[in-house]
Amino acid sequence: MSVLAQEQSLEERIQAAREQVCSLHAELTRYGLVVWTGGNVSARVPGAELMVIKPSGVLYDELRPENMILCTLEGEVVPGTPGSERSPSSDTAAHAYVYRHLPEVGGVVHTHSTYATAWAARGEEIPCVITAMADEFGGPIPVGPFAIIGDDSIGRGIVSTLRGHRSRAVLMRGHGPFTIGATAKDAVKAAVMLEDVARTVHLAAQSGQLQPLDPLAVDALYARYQNVYGQSGDDRREPPAPITPTEGSTDVPRGTAN
Repeated sequence: MSVLAQEQSLEERIQAAREQVCSLHAELTRYGLVVWTGGNVSARVPGAELMVIKPSGVLYDELRPENMILCTLEGEVVPGTPGSERSPSSDTAAHAYVYRHLPEVGGVVHTHSTYATAWAARGEEIPCVITAMADEFGGPIPVGPFAIIGDDSIGRGIVSTLRGHRSRAVLMRGHGPFTIGATAKDAVKAAVMLEDVARTVHLAAQSGQLQPLDPLAVDALYARYQNVYGQSGDDRREPPAPITPTEGSTDVPRGTAN
């Protein structure tokens, strides 16, 4: 948990998560990663067993911090909180499962971005053939199992595929991409970069045989990007969000629903 989050009350951390999740959905449309109401972003509330996620089937232009939905890490809506009168995203159980089983994850994103979803439809991993992939993902983008939407099956597939893997992205077979990150912003960045490399590698494959990068070069590129590139305060360098609630944060916040 960041120093700023440690100084905030639980209510302040929840509000910050609401504002961040709401604003990050605009990035999905900005980069053309979703259409209509598809896709979702969620964020772990630092220091509490809570998460914030978008409501189901609501147009992106209608999303506001107050209609983001607060849920437990079991995927249950916290009653009496702003937005709780609506149903959460149909992927809520999947996101919650990821948070429960990967404590280093602070954000989860799902899109139906065109090129990444095309690879998922083929059930084919994206080979690591360009430096941008080595930098961001540390190797190929793996394929996860097909899973039915609505329960934690997708979350199980995400965790079983990405646990112990350097990639922060998985292509769920016959469905589409999910990305994880140290924060929700970090996970959105991974989704943007995933679509970019999925498109580039797809186009490259149309004109000739792909040439995977040497594994030693991939290791060196990944280490440099993760530890040298950018600024020391970048999200990926922050300590992982703990799952043990801070003192006083075990009480689930309640109030009048908006």
